[in-house]
Amino acid sequence: MPIAAAARARHIARKISDGSAQVQEFLTVSAIIDWGAPEIGALARQIRGGCGDATAIAGATFGWVRDEIKHSIDYGLQPVACRASETLRLGSGLCYAKSHLLAALLRANGIAAGFCYQRLSVDGQGAPFCLHGFNAIHLPGHGWYRVDARGNKPGIEARFCPPLEALAFAPVLEGEHTFAGIWAEPLDIVIDALSRYRNNAELCLHLPDLDPDDPDLPKPAAVT
Repeated sequence: MPIAAAARARHIARKISDGSAQVQEFLTVSAIIDWGAPEIGALARQIRGGCGDATAIAGATFGWVRDEIKHSIDYGLQPVACRASETLRLGSGLCYAKSHLLAALLRANGIAAGFCYQRLSVDGQGAPFCLHGFNAIHLPGHGWYRVDARGNKPGIEARFCPPLEALAFAPVLEGEHTFAGIWAEPLDIVIDALSRYRNNAELCLHLPDLDPDDPDLPKPAAVT
């Protein structure tokens, strides 16, 4: 972590009204959530400029990532993004990469953000299943609020409308599941998949999956 980014992270953590270590954990800089990158900071400041409070900043940031970063599969794009700065540079990514960018932009503005996952059917019929990634944001007066910046299209309309949740998907099939946890960093299984495959055609044949009954399920840092 760059020294300047680390110092800013500590400064932000001290300013959060909920001073618990739990919330501070959701403000850190990392190799994937690299909000210390100049381009992340510049965009975060640009978005913050027209907003009056943390909730407004969060809503504007969510809308920007949802609408301005293309979902790779919807647009038939092959580059695989993982790091937040990489997702911003490419202008596209899968749900995981978009969640990494949203978290980085929020943390750059002092807003705690984490990672949530659903287990969904790949074809909408049943097995096989894969993880779907989205975010939880710690909002003043609301606590943890889940949002999905995957990108809207016919049949999918995710919105920012606290305290009501408007996610992209709702598990309905046997085997599908919404994990209650909020992770401070993306799951290793997700990072491994995004780092291993050369393009989205290959990646979509090896999408990460977790059984909610797996005893080795990574422990979250918070719960919704």
